[in-house]
Amino acid sequence: MLAFISAGILGQYDPFGPDGGELLLVYPNVIAVERQLRVAPADFRLWVCLHEVTHRVQFRANPWLTDHMSQALAVLTQDAGEDVTEMVGRLADYVRKQRNGSTPDPNSAGVLGLMRAVQAEPQRRALDQLLVLGTLLEGHADHVMDAVGPAVVPSVSTIRRRFDERRQRKQPPLQRIVRALLGFDAKISQYTRGKAFVDHVVTTVGMTRFNTIWSSPDTLPLPDEIDEPQRWIDRVL
Repeated sequence: MLAFISAGILGQYDPFGPDGGELLLVYPNVIAVERQLRVAPADFRLWVCLHEVTHRVQFRANPWLTDHMSQALAVLTQDAGEDVTEMVGRLADYVRKQRNGSTPDPNSAGVLGLMRAVQAEPQRRALDQLLVLGTLLEGHADHVMDAVGPAVVPSVSTIRRRFDERRQRKQPPLQRIVRALLGFDAKISQYTRGKAFVDHVVTTVGMTRFNTIWSSPDTLPLPDEIDEPQRWIDRVL
């Protein structure tokens, strides 16, 4: 299972790592993907690095983000001490919705959906905070890695097109099931929904005003604003 998960990771920034954060690149995976995509190695490696370095800048420039994540994680791992009957009732409701094909968003399926089904309200709110923050961070990094343009990464348009085609490529049935159960679809959704949010805000108000988003937890998008960025603009700017 770990081998399956790790094969899809190109890089990672750990804000809780040593020296205030650690940037990691999985070099064998980077090489494997660049060969699959048939893109210029130097361009692709720089493109991947831009994404991960953006995460480092996000946390280094806004130290409160690490505390915000830590607080949400602390709530998420607390024992809610609620009646088991309530948890069983939510779980039964989740199973009924899955059986009826009712999955309103990617976070309602697979492992994430199951987690939400058994969590008490404070834990669900904490999970929503982490999911929204993750969507923003990934979307912003995806925006930056494309926005640098061909002056920095000459084949950036080709890389993005082929990379997105790879993400959307139909997988074998067993692999699709495993991906759904592990929440891979929700993770990919973070990139696409987050980038659409950032693209819209930056196009509408510019990068300087977009950066207001990093001011405090209150200026982060709410769950219902990720897919409707104008609502964030109206509330915050």
